[in-house]
Amino acid sequence: MAKNENSTALKIIPLGGLHEIGKNTCVFEYEDEIILLDAGLAFPTDGMHGVNIVLPDMNYVRENRHKIKGMIVTHGHEDHIGGIAFHLKQFEIPVIYGPRLAMSMLEGKLEEAGVRDRTELRSVMPRDMVRIGKSFLVEYIRNTHSIADSFTVAIHTPLGIVIHTGDFKFDHTPVDGERFDIQRLAEYGEKGVLCLLSDSTNSETPGFTPSERSVYPNLDRTFSQATGRLFITTFASSVHRINMILELAQKHNRVVSVVGRSMLNLIAHARNLGYIKCPDNLLQPLNTIRNLPDESVLILTTGSQGEPMSAMTRIANKEHPHIKIRQGDTVVFSANPIPGNTIAVVNTIDKLMMQGANVIYGRDKGIHVSGHGCQEDQKLMIALTRPKFFVPFHGEHRMLVKHSQTAQSMGIPPENMVILNNGDVIELTQQSIRVIGKVPSGLELVDTSGSGMVSAKVLQERQKMAEEGLVTVAAAISWEGKLLAKPEIHLRGVVTSIEKPLLQKWVQQRIEEILNVRWTEFAESFNDKLEVDWGGLQGLIERDLARSLRKELHCQPTVTLLMQVPEENTSVQVVTSTNLTTTVPTDGRRRRTRTAAQVAS
Repeated sequence: MAKNENSTALKIIPLGGLHEIGKNTCVFEYEDEIILLDAGLAFPTDGMHGVNIVLPDMNYVRENRHKIKGMIVTHGHEDHIGGIAFHLKQFEIPVIYGPRLAMSMLEGKLEEAGVRDRTELRSVMPRDMVRIGKSFLVEYIRNTHSIADSFTVAIHTPLGIVIHTGDFKFDHTPVDGERFDIQRLAEYGEKGVLCLLSDSTNSETPGFTPSERSVYPNLDRTFSQATGRLFITTFASSVHRINMILELAQKHNRVVSVVGRSMLNLIAHARNLGYIKCPDNLLQPLNTIRNLPDESVLILTTGSQGEPMSAMTRIANKEHPHIKIRQGDTVVFSANPIPGNTIAVVNTIDKLMMQGANVIYGRDKGIHVSGHGCQEDQKLMIALTRPKFFVPFHGEHRMLVKHSQTAQSMGIPPENMVILNNGDVIELTQQSIRVIGKVPSGLELVDTSGSGMVSAKVLQERQKMAEEGLVTVAAAISWEGKLLAKPEIHLRGVVTSIEKPLLQKWVQQRIEEILNVRWTEFAESFNDKLEVDWGGLQGLIERDLARSLRKELHCQPTVTLLMQVPEENTSVQVVTSTNLTTTVPTDGRRRRTRTAAQVAS
C-alpha cells in the first residue's frame, strides 16, 4: 500500500489490555473505517459479586458501529477472543479473520450464544494477506506462543506499516515444529515499520523465555516418580503442553481422562485440526478409569488458577461428584498463578495436601514456562522490525514502563513512544505520535446468569450488602395512614447487640411518627376520592429508617421496606402485597385512589 503524504492521521485506541492483564481489545481507525484487533475478556476480582466475566467498555465502538469493516484475531486465548460473542449481541462485525484454531473455537462460542449469523468467520494461514475496507491490508506472520496457531500481524495503512506483535516469544524448538517467521519480520524491518505495538507481559524479566520443549524432561521425571494416580492441571488453551502430557501418558502407559468443559472443547478442536495427535484409546471417560490400577491413570483437569467452579477447585473442596483425592495421589500444577490468582491457587494446594495428595508446584520445579517473551525476546523484536515509533502493549503499568526503557536502550528516542491507558486515542502520522484524547474505557460486567450486564450501581449495591448486610422491614398500612400490625424486621449479615424485639419496637415507633406527622403530604382528597402517593410514602419511610438504623446499629446496611396496603373494594383489615399496581399521573407521583365512602367503610 503506497504511502500518502497528505493522509489523515491513523487513530489507535486500546480499549483493554493496558495497565492490566486481560481483555485485550484495540481499535484502528482511519477516516470513516474501523477495524478491531482482538476482543478479549478478564475474570472478576473478589469484590465483583455475581459477576461471571469482565469486558472492556465498548461504548465507542457501539457509537461508531457503522464504521466497522472487520476484525483481526491474533490467537485463540480467552483474553483475546472471549468477548466477541457478547459484542456481537450489540453490533455486527462484517467479517472476522483469524487462525484456524481460534476460528474453530470461536464458531462454537458464537453458535452457543446464538449470534453465529452476525458475522462471517474466515480462517487464515501464515503469510496470508487480507483486505479490510479501503484503508487496511493485513498480513498474518507466524509467531510462537503458549497456544498453537498464533500470529503477529503487519497492518498496512495509507501512512505506513504498523506491526502488532500479539502475544509472543521466540521459541526456536516449538513443540509443533511451527517456528516464528523471523525472516518475514526482518523483511518488514528492511522496508520500514512506522510503528511497533509490542507485548509487554514479561518486560521485567531478563533473558529469553525458555522454549516450551524445556518442560518435557521435568514432566517426564514427574511421571516416572508418581506411584499412584496422577492429576495434572494446566491452562485449558495450552495446546503444546497438553500435547506433551498426552505424549508422556503414552510413554508411561497411563490412560487419560479429561475433566473440565473448556479443556474437553479445546482438545476436540485441536484434534480435529491436527494440533493434538494421540490414539483414540488413550482418552477414556471417568467411569472407565475407575476400574484401572492407580498407576495406570492420569486425570487432566482445568483449574490451574483456582477458579471457583473449575474441576480442580471442586476436587480440592470435596465438591466434585465423581473424583475424591486419596492418599498417594500426585497433583501437578503445570502453570504459574497469573496476577490476582495467587491466594486462590495457594488455598487449593493446601486443601489438596490436607487430603493426602503430593502436590508439585512452583517455578523451581521447571514444569511451566511462560508464553510471553522476556527482555531479550523484546529486544530481538525491536531489532528485527526497527520501528520509527514504539508503543508498549499488553501489561500492567510497571511492565509498560520497563518495556519503554528497553526500547530506549535499543535506540528509540523517548519522544517516539507513548505509554497509554485504556481509552487513550493515539494520533499517528508519518512524523509524530501523540495522545490527542480519550474515549470511555471502563468495565462492562456480565452477570453470572449470563442474561445481562451488571451496572455500576448494582455492583455497588452488591458490595454494600456483602460488607454491611441487609435489613428488610415489612409494614402494612391502612388507607387512614395507620399501621395495621406490628412491622416485621429481618437482619441478614448484620452484627448487632440489640435484641430483635427491641429493634422491632423501635422501628414501629419510627414508622408511626412518620405517619402521624407526614401522612397528609401523601394523602389528598379530590372530588370525594382519596388519592395516596404510596410510592412517595414508601421512599420517605425507607430513607428515614435507613438513616436511623445506621445510627442505632453503628453500621450502614442496605435497608429495604416492603410496604403493604389493603386491596381496593375490600375491608380495611384485608392486607395484600400487590398494593403498588398504581395509576401514575402526569406529574409522575405514584397514587392509588379510593372514594371517601370506601375509606369510611
